[in-house]
Amino acid sequence: MPAVAEKILGKHAKTETPEEIGITMDQTLTQDATGTMAYLEFEALKIPKVRTKLSVSYVDHNTLQTDYMNADDHRYLETVASKYGILFSKPGNGICHQVHLERFAKPGETLLGSDSHTPTAGGIGMLSIGAGGLDVALAMAGEPYTIKKPKIVGVRLTGKLKPWVSAKDVILELLLRMGVEGCMGKIIEYYGPGVKTLSVPERATVTNMGAELGATTSLFPSDAETKSFLVAQGRGKDWVRLEADNDAEYSEVIEIELGNVEPLIAKPHSPGNVAKVGEIEGLRVDQVCIGSCTNSSLKDMLKAAAVLDGKTVHPDVSLTVSPGSRQVLAMLAENGALAKIVRSGARILECACGPCIGMGQAPVSGGVSVRTFNRNFEGRSGTKDASVYLTSVETAVAAALSGRLMDPRKLGKYPKVKLPAKYRIDDSMVLKPHGGEVVRGPNIKPLPANMPMPKNLAGEVLLKVGDDITTDHIMPAGPKVLPLRSNIPAISEYVFSAVDPTFAKRARDRGGGFIVGGLNYGQGSSREHAALAPMYLGVKAVIAKSFARIHKANLVNFGIMPLEFADPADYDGIRQGDSVEMEDTAKKLEKCRFAVRIAGKDVEVGHGMVEREIRILKAGGLLNFAGKR
Repeated sequence: MPAVAEKILGKHAKTETPEEIGITMDQTLTQDATGTMAYLEFEALKIPKVRTKLSVSYVDHNTLQTDYMNADDHRYLETVASKYGILFSKPGNGICHQVHLERFAKPGETLLGSDSHTPTAGGIGMLSIGAGGLDVALAMAGEPYTIKKPKIVGVRLTGKLKPWVSAKDVILELLLRMGVEGCMGKIIEYYGPGVKTLSVPERATVTNMGAELGATTSLFPSDAETKSFLVAQGRGKDWVRLEADNDAEYSEVIEIELGNVEPLIAKPHSPGNVAKVGEIEGLRVDQVCIGSCTNSSLKDMLKAAAVLDGKTVHPDVSLTVSPGSRQVLAMLAENGALAKIVRSGARILECACGPCIGMGQAPVSGGVSVRTFNRNFEGRSGTKDASVYLTSVETAVAAALSGRLMDPRKLGKYPKVKLPAKYRIDDSMVLKPHGGEVVRGPNIKPLPANMPMPKNLAGEVLLKVGDDITTDHIMPAGPKVLPLRSNIPAISEYVFSAVDPTFAKRARDRGGGFIVGGLNYGQGSSREHAALAPMYLGVKAVIAKSFARIHKANLVNFGIMPLEFADPADYDGIRQGDSVEMEDTAKKLEKCRFAVRIAGKDVEVGHGMVEREIRILKAGGLLNFAGKR
């Protein structure tokens, strides 16, 4: 009676307790914003070669080379990959998730990536999970990746999407129903007769944004449509049929009739703030960006070209288009679609993450930007007071042509887009390992170490923040900060800079301390720097109402205690600057609940951690813990 997820988990289970399951990882991927630190961590393990079937290092986030720092880090990534048996995807080859889907993802196998949108590969029937770089480093060393035993949510799709409605609207429909915490710690599995109507790129759009629901991962079955995609990619031998049994059971079932889905949009400043496009149409638009790992496939680009064909972008709008891979860009150029996009007045950007990670194309002050991306957190675009809306390619193109938000169904007849029977295959920008020495630039600093947990902890509340604090709030990205990703002393100066510019200095002056947060603390990107840099500044614990999955794991990995209020109402009585005392910390952690003294009062907290996580915290983090083993 297994579901697809259960079949893959069962095949890859290496360790198991009543609470957790340790999964052997067939593949890993990293990207340059997180990969530099991941490989520094892997080097610290002193293992001669990776022990996975396949590991790939991508450069796609920080491709701007305005000084030596990014170029040096890219050279480090290339040489460390060559030494340790890792494929290296050069800058310009494409966005990690798009390229991996095209060239490496395999149905029935497992993938761990140092990026929260790694579940994109679930569109091909691969169990793919986003994690912090240290977890990925250990997976490359052959260690199982351990997760809490997840519930599997079944999403039954029926019917067929109507014209001008796309896969992006399907995942926005789920976000409308469930919100950004709706699938915390769960696996989403899609099934039903509607599945066969979606192509693999469309399925990947849906699984990509499962991260915004808080899901551990999302996946589709591997069926005839999957086979067609792999055959077209010259990888037919990688296909296996993998579908849920007819009597598979799910912890809950959500029904979506695809024919009833309408064009949807996520309003500022959350992917979960979803409305029908028709409810807010008419809003003036300054910028439209098409691309990102969510919507940069060949099918997405062909749709954009078909709608733009013979038309001109509104004079008040800046339209940018970022193809997801060199394969996509080359095929657009060869079939004439690229010329249609260029003639419309669009700007063609590099095959990279670009605006999605805040690397260029910041909107005007107070501007409205419509994007086919997956996140619209405040300030992520590079302009703090901009309003960013997330939509499908169809809705984005409609906004670019009209200068205002509009229901794309008003554009008239929907153009037909046919995917090729064979894709253009050219892996010349994926370098194979050949040994050699690792080259390190001056910006690459040693990996900071943490000490084992002391008996007693004391300090003050350095900062109190509200609900849905993202890793962008904690550790911003963008062209100013990302080049420092391999230099923790330097990047730590920017911790919480968007929330409180004095945070880093106060943390240093006071010898560290504590952070208090609301619901869903640490949602968003998997960037472990949002835990590593606070650890460097001396943060001992975060006390919140609840945590996002990846960030909670990253806090544990770097020796910062993730504690939750037993009574969420206690949050209201705490102020920044309040004193915090924890005596016999290690002993207290062995209990599910215990008291922390805050401002002279006992506040009960819990943690929900298992013995393994507690041992990691006591050791001062996962690197210390693994090193002892």
